[in-house]
Amino acid sequence: MIFGKNNKFSNIIIDGQTISCSGSNIVIENGKIVVDGKTVLSNVGSNVRVVINGDVNKIDCCGSVEVHGNSGSIDCGGSCTVGGNVNGNIDAGGSITCGNVSGDIDAGGSVRCKR
Repeated sequence: MIFGKNNKFSNIIIDGQTISCSGSNIVIENGKIVVDGKTVLSNVGSNVRVVINGDVNKIDCCGSVEVHGNSGSIDCGGSCTVGGNVNGNIDAGGSITCGNVSGDIDAGGSVRCKR
């Protein structure tokens, strides 16, 4: 395993707006941003750009995602950039750039990973 289950991110940036929150899982659906089961922001668009500062265990969103750390599984509708490694699968509608990946990769665009 690349990192443990207790790793958490320190904040997220949604379309340029910084949200101070800590967690390990993030889901963006139905206009809500949910971190570890708790809604942290409502009334967001469906195609948002997400920046996560720190490690995250799971990401599920419709837009693009950028992680400044390591990640678990990622499912996003846009492109995906991870500064560290991915301990799980990546399913992205756009391109993928990341470190080592322990799972499967499915991309709608180009893929640049250490794998």
